Amino acid sequence: MRRCLALVTAAAALCSVLLAGGSAATSAGAAATARAAAPAATWGTAAEIPGSNRLNKGGQAGIGSVSCATSTVCSAGGSYTTAFIAGVPTVQAFVVNKTGGTWRKAEQVPGTATLNAGGRARTTSLSCSAAGNCSAGGYYTDASGRQQAFVVSETGGSWGTAAEVPGTAALNGGGYAVITSVSCATAGNCSAGGQYTDSTPATEAFVVSETGGSWGTAAEVPGIAALNQRRLAQVNSVSCPTAGNCVAVGFYEDAAFDNQAFVVNETAGTWGTAEEVPGTAALDQGGPGAVTASVSCSAVGDCSAGGYYSGTPGVEQAFVVSETGGTWGSAEEVPGTAVLNAGGLAATQSVSCAPAGTCIAGGQYKNSNSAIEVFVVNETGS
Repeated sequence: MRRCLALVTAAAALCSVLLAGGSAATSAGAAATARAAAPAATWGTAAEIPGSNRLNKGGQAGIGSVSCATSTVCSAGGSYTTAFIAGVPTVQAFVVNKTGGTWRKAEQVPGTATLNAGGRARTTSLSCSAAGNCSAGGYYTDASGRQQAFVVSETGGSWGTAAEVPGTAALNGGGYAVITSVSCATAGNCSAGGQYTDSTPATEAFVVSETGGSWGTAAEVPGIAALNQRRLAQVNSVSCPTAGNCVAVGFYEDAAFDNQAFVVNETAGTWGTAEEVPGTAALDQGGPGAVTASVSCSAVGDCSAGGYYSGTPGVEQAFVVSETGGTWGSAEEVPGTAVLNAGGLAATQSVSCAPAGTCIAGGQYKNSNSAIEVFVVNETGS
């Protein structure tokens, strides 16, 4: 975060000089001064997660999500393999805590040993609102081979017992459910989203909220049924700036079998009606459509999101869109990517907004040599 804020500070200094009519040389000097004033960010040395080698007997492990409540207190989660049976790995979900700046031993998510009778589980998303208080979600496979979504909460530094997401047993008739994103505003007050497959089978998007440490009942994203004409939808990202006030984004498939980007707001604990991201219909010129990949909110009603759309058939472009004062603006191609993305394959993959209302988005593009490259872009002052 410190590095991101340094980048934003430099951009803000440059912008203020230009608005005041300063010269390019002066503006460059202002940006350099801002960079020099910012503390340097230093990455430490990567290390194996303590205890993971003990768990990971099958030799395949991965991190699904990391979240830090303070500079020295974090949690992470993912998956590891215990063994291969007839060439098929047995995959388990884990969590691990960092306290006082030191990573502790990884552990299997409590309760998943019983839930995961089918041998395929993973922690996919995790969010920590305060030291020792986090919530996480993911999936496991039951004894019938059906994939189910789970949630688990950490309170006072101790992880509770994972449970199937309340309400998904009734929704998930097709046997494929997963939590894709969790966001916590305060301890015990979180929201999450993902997808499930009903008995028809159709893949639908769902949301579920935790209030006061108790998870409510999952429900299909309001309004998505009318949008999701070809029965393929998913929540990709959730962000909650305060308790009960969140935003979820994702995609659905319209009648023409094209993906479309959606956004839905939760206000005072009640989810509103999903809508197509404003402006993406005008941007989309054909092909597979549009998808919102990530959202981040700095305050209630002030968020930014990004994803990709089909500029012309066979060409994917990256977009960003912002909400200001509770109203979503119109999506736009990420400035500058028209030149970078000569190979026609770009997407905004992640967005993060600081409390000050400044955001940074990152993603990828394909250059004229067909190399996949990465980009970052700053948003300041809306």
